[in-house]
Parts: sequence; C-alpha cells; structure tokens
Amino acid sequence: MKNWPLTLAFLLFSLPLTAASPPVGTVSGLVKDSAGKPLELVTLLLVKAGDSTLVKGAVSDAQGQYTVESVPSGEYRVAASMMGHQKVYSEPFTIDSQHNKYQLAPLVVQEETRQLDKVTVKAQKPFIEQHLDKTVLNVENSIVASGGTALEILEKAPGVVVNLQSGQISLKGRDNVLVMLDGKPTYLSTAEVLELLRNTPSNTVETIELITNPSARYDAAGTAGIINIRLKRNKSGRPLNGNLTVGTGYGRFAKYNAALTLNARPGKWSFFGNYAIDQRHYWSMAKIDRRLQTTTPPTLIQQENYRPIQNTSHTYRFGADYAFSKRTTLGLLVNGTKVNGASQGGATSTLYQSDVLTSAQRTQNDNQRDISRLAANVNFRHQFDTTRRGGKGRELLVDVDYSDASFHPDELFETRYFNARQVETGPRSSQHLDMVSDASIRAGKVDYIHPFDRQTTLEAGWKSSYVTLNNDLRVETKSAEVGQTVPWQLDTGRTNQFEYREIIHAGYLSGRRTWTGWTLQVGLRLEYTQTDAHSVTANSTVSRSYLNLFPNVTLTRKVGENHQFQYAFSRRIDRPNYQYLNPFIRVFDPYTYQQGNPYLKPQYTDAFQIGYSYKEETTVSLGYNRTRDVVVDINEQNDQTGVTRITFTNLARQSNISLTLSTPLRFSRWWSSRHSASIFRDAYRAELGGTPLHYRQLSANLNSSHTFVFGHGLTAELTASYNSPYVYSQNRMKAFGQVSIGVQKSLWQKKAVLRFNWNDLLQTQRFYGKVRFQNMDFRFGTYTETRVARLTFTYNFGNQKLKGGGNRRTVSEDEQRRMN
Repeated sequence: MKNWPLTLAFLLFSLPLTAASPPVGTVSGLVKDSAGKPLELVTLLLVKAGDSTLVKGAVSDAQGQYTVESVPSGEYRVAASMMGHQKVYSEPFTIDSQHNKYQLAPLVVQEETRQLDKVTVKAQKPFIEQHLDKTVLNVENSIVASGGTALEILEKAPGVVVNLQSGQISLKGRDNVLVMLDGKPTYLSTAEVLELLRNTPSNTVETIELITNPSARYDAAGTAGIINIRLKRNKSGRPLNGNLTVGTGYGRFAKYNAALTLNARPGKWSFFGNYAIDQRHYWSMAKIDRRLQTTTPPTLIQQENYRPIQNTSHTYRFGADYAFSKRTTLGLLVNGTKVNGASQGGATSTLYQSDVLTSAQRTQNDNQRDISRLAANVNFRHQFDTTRRGGKGRELLVDVDYSDASFHPDELFETRYFNARQVETGPRSSQHLDMVSDASIRAGKVDYIHPFDRQTTLEAGWKSSYVTLNNDLRVETKSAEVGQTVPWQLDTGRTNQFEYREIIHAGYLSGRRTWTGWTLQVGLRLEYTQTDAHSVTANSTVSRSYLNLFPNVTLTRKVGENHQFQYAFSRRIDRPNYQYLNPFIRVFDPYTYQQGNPYLKPQYTDAFQIGYSYKEETTVSLGYNRTRDVVVDINEQNDQTGVTRITFTNLARQSNISLTLSTPLRFSRWWSSRHSASIFRDAYRAELGGTPLHYRQLSANLNSSHTFVFGHGLTAELTASYNSPYVYSQNRMKAFGQVSIGVQKSLWQKKAVLRFNWNDLLQTQRFYGKVRFQNMDFRFGTYTETRVARLTFTYNFGNQKLKGGGNRRTVSEDEQRRMN
C-alpha cells in the first residue's frame, strides 16, 4: 500500500494504451457549405448501411475535417447534420482488413429553407434536478424562492440541514461543507457564510449545486462535499438586455428588496453586472433550560433571548470579457457585499432552587455589525486548435484572485440583577466589545486540459494561496449604581489581538477515459499547508506544516439506454475555520461564552459512494464516510456557577452511512413532482474529559416539490421537507420541517412575472435539542422569523437570448468560507 500513488499514476497514464481493443479502421472526411467553405461543429454520425444503427459519432473542427477511429469491419454510411441545415448522407462504403483507412468525398450541407410559423416550448426545468454526482436547484424560475434569501433556498435543498443553533451546514448528515459563490469561496467561517447567505437576495441566484463527489480539480477541502451557488446571468440577442426586480414581504416585520441586472455585448466586448439592495427586519429567539444537579440545593436556570434585527445589505457583481479571437478571452470580475446590521436584544435569566424562584438577571444587548467584502478576479482562457481526432481542443485557463474582507461588530451589554420579588439589587454591570477583523487572500491558479481524442482527456493544474488574518478585540467593563457615572476599565484578560497566516500550494493530475459503456476518471491532488497562529497579547505562536495526497476515482457503467451505475472514492480534508483557532473569549450572556482553540488539527475523510440512475431521472446512491480528528464545538460546564464555555476540539472519529433515493412523478399533464429521501446513520466515537462520547443516530431527510401548470401564464409550486431527530457532537436534536407555497402569473407576453409566495406556513422550522453529558443537563431551542409572505415583480427588457458573462469559477475554492 505504500506504493499506491505510483500504481495510481501508472494506471492513469496506461489508460489510453490499454482501455480499448485494437482499432480495425479509420474513416475521415471534410464538411463544407454550398459556397465551398469548411463548416465547424457539424455532427457526423457513422451508421450501419443496412439499418442506420448508430455506431460512432464525431464533430468537425475549424477546417471542416473529422475523423472516426476504431471502426469495426462492416458496411457504413456517414450522416452530417447541423442546426439550420439539411441532413445529408454519404454513399455506402466498406471497412475491412484490406480497406482500413477510408477517405470520404466532401459532404456538402445545404441551409434549411423551411420557415416555422410558430414554435411553442412548454418544457421548464423543475425546481430540483437529481443527477448521480450532484443535485441542482433551479432557483431562477422557482416561485417559492422569489423575494427570499439564498439561505432560505438552501434550507429547502434535499439532504441539507442548516442548524442556526450550532452555526453549521450539513449535507446528508455530514458537516463541513465547502460553500462557493460561482465556484469562488466566500472567505468566511461557516457562521459568517450563514450571515452572508442570509443577506444575499434570492433573485440574484440562478442555481444551487450540491456536489457530493468533486474531482481532483477542486480543492480537497469540504469533507461533506461542495455547495456551489451560481448567480444569475441574463440572455439576449441584442447589444443590451437585463431585468429589474422589486419586492416586499411581511412576517412580524416588513421587508423590501430590489435588484437590477444588465448585460451588454458590443463587438468583441462583453459587459455584465448586477446590483441588489435588501432591507430586512426580522427577529430571532433562543431559549435554554439548565439544570445543575451538583449544586446544593439543585438549581434550574431558565434563559430566554429575543432579538429584533435590522439589516440592510448591498450586493454587487460587475465584470467584462474581451475576446481576442474565438479561442482567446481575457476577463475581469469584481464582486462584493456591504451589510449594515443592528439589533437591540433582551435576555432574561431566571434562577430557581428546589423549584422556588430566588433571583433573576436581565441583560440588554445593543449590537452594531458592519460587514464588507470585495473580491477581484482576472482570468485568461485560451483554446488551442483541435486535436483532429474527433475531440475538443486543448485548453489553458489562468486565474489570479484577490479578496479583502472586513468585519466590525460593536456590542454593548448591560446586566441588571433582581431578587425573588423582582426588586433590583446591587450595581449594574456593563461590558463593551469592539472587534475589528481584517482578512486578505491572494491566490493564483493554472489549469491545462489536453484531450488526446474523444475517449481520453488529461487535466493538470497548480494553485497557490496566501491568507492573512488580523483579529483585534478590545473589551471594556464597568459596574455602577443607577445614576452613577463610572469610567470604562480595560479587561486585559479578554482583550486580545490574534494574527493568522496560511500558505497552501497544490498540484493535481486527473485523467478521464471512456470506452463502450464505461467511463473512468482518476485523479490525484497534492497539497502542502503551512500555518502560523499568533496571539499578540499572549506572545505565543502555534505553527504547523503538513503534506497530503488526495486520490479521487470515479467509475461509471452505462447499461443500455436507461441504466447507469457509478462507483466513487475520494479523500478530503477540512482545515479549522480561522475563528476556531482564535483563543479570544466572546460572551453571549451571563452564563455562556465562547473561546477558540489554537491547537486544532485538520480533519480527514475517506468517502465511498455507489450510485444508480434510471433514465437519468430516478437515482439511488449508497455512501459511506469515515472522518478522523473530526472538528466540532463542545460544551464545558462549571458545575458550581452554571456557566458554559463553548470551545472547539478534535474528536477521535465519526462515521456516516447514507442511502438516498430521488424520483420524479407526474400525476397529470398539469401536475408534476419530484420526491427525495436521504436516510443516514451518524456515529461519534471519542473521549472528552475522561468520559466516553459514543453517540449513534439513524436519521432521515425527506423532500417533496410539486409544480402545477394551470394555463394562461398561471403556475404554482408547493415544497415540503421533514428532518427527523439527529445527533451533532454532544447535541441530540429534535425533528423539524417546513411547508411553502407560491403562485406566479406571466404578464405582457412573458416580459414580466408577478410572484406571490408564503414560506414555512406552519412555522415548524425550529431547532430544539438537548445535551446530557457528564454533569451537563440542558435543553435549548432556537428559531427565527421564517413564516413570511412575499410579493415580487420582475420585468425583463431586451431580447433574452444573449448569454451574459461572468458566471465562472475563480481561483479561490476554500479560503473564503473559513474567514473570520
């Protein structure tokens, strides 16, 4: 097993030589139009002369030439077809051992002269599309997704659980998902990703892709897979097009949003951009019951925290592409986010001893929060001439990426103390937290794609990234009687400056080979990581460097026209979020605070998957994942005071087995649906503070989406989901779910759309759980304003067939999600 990388590389390079049987013959020729000019991208079909059974296919290159290789003995004809042109056949010919290289006479393809009076296309992409290797949510045309946020859409995705209590996103029961925007990392921690998605309007999102088995071309990060959110791009045949969206919503508070998208394509230039503003006023609630059995007498602490939140977010995305030729393009992309948020929350902690009220504490928290993120990408793409072997040409892609992110929360706490008669006692205590967190990422990547022929492709690439983070926290406290003026005092025990630096160099090699009924993709990625976590206040540094190999193998077998099987294996890594490494203390309430752990190690996952699809519609997959040194947040309790510290640690291991089924159902011509179910078993095995942590849970995630087409431009949608109880670290979570409905009406010959939707009708998307571990015994619940009704209007202008630019992957694929 020590030589498995060498064996893997030998297998990769030997595929073109050993995978196919020796060819019998070769057929080549030329395709041209009626004027004698060569035609590119014409489809050539080699068919049997007797019954026109398809044998092989090819596509003509820029010179109009094509080649069909590995042709068995027999009598054939070649058919040439191209959209807008008439189909033409060659004369019959024979391939045998004496005639193994056949040069056809030039095929002349004539333009189609028929005129279509009217074409009506009624097919529409469903909200959820299921593939063997990924799930796609088509947000752009979804009714229930309009007017909301990207986070609300993600919560409806099959197999996805967004836990607002722990600040985690899981996929099929597995945490540590890599979240990307247009293939670009968000440069945020998971909690900050949730905040960003909460402030990303859904009308700027086109699709959401859930990729469970990424290839070696992707970063090795994301042990649970990748969630890629692709932003909208417009289509028009005119030099200028776009759309304008305005909307309003109401739950307990009002919400407003607007967005503008523009695309222009003058000559060789392509300009694109969108801007969205979202004003959102909502609320969140948290409740905790803590039971302290170790105190005398036993103590119960009941906490309730209610926070109304006001957020105004601005998101923008602008770029330009210049085509030097049909094969060479240079592009620039700039995108960013600006969020101004405020909340004025109140938390009440009530203490009971032997079920008798003894005292209470009331904390007022005034919070100001500013987030800004700016990312720029320069990309170059060059397509070399084709291989002239029936495949696509070689391709070179270069990306240079720079990102700057800033987070500035400013929090003020004031706590008042009351006795059993609710009379205020003692001085009021106050604390002021002012944090400035700045981060920058510089990265570059080169990818090279080399198809040897239509069956064999080799990819290789290199990426280097350099991340710096500076987190400066200042904490001040004071204690004063009512009406007394007392100066702030610096809390030196909690004031902290933390600096972090990370360098990652990565190279990969990936090969793909197809032959009759089979496709094999083998990849190997190598990553070298160097990190320095430095606490300026404590004058301490934790440095690490490590080198890892990440293999990736996918084998696909197609049986007939309707059946397809897939077998996949990959190894992946998750490095700790930057904030998890920061040892500073962040206080949430008088009984809860959080502290990072600079000694966290990365976690590694080996993932296996077997999948089956029928007619590329119904899919079944079975997966097994084993993670060592799994990174989780844990609770540690002071048994005398009841104060809980939330910190982060590496558990020994976690295993996950999942079975997923997805199938479409059509009940009538006007009612279609898709249903999916993920059944998974999570098991944690570790030891915390000398106490074994052996949690196991069989869980399920069920999703059902329905589309109704009533005619006259009126359609409707209904989505429902259910998540059964599950476990995470020390937490045992209860079941939750949601039901959402929406209707839309097309207006003005489909130039405009009016949508109404109502999310979480039954207000059941709430997170409840409990922790019973060591001497800890507490129950908690967290939920926010999810039952919201919205009205959204969209107007499209310009001819909607021109493809807008800018929807591309860029160089950074991991770093953004771990920022702050």
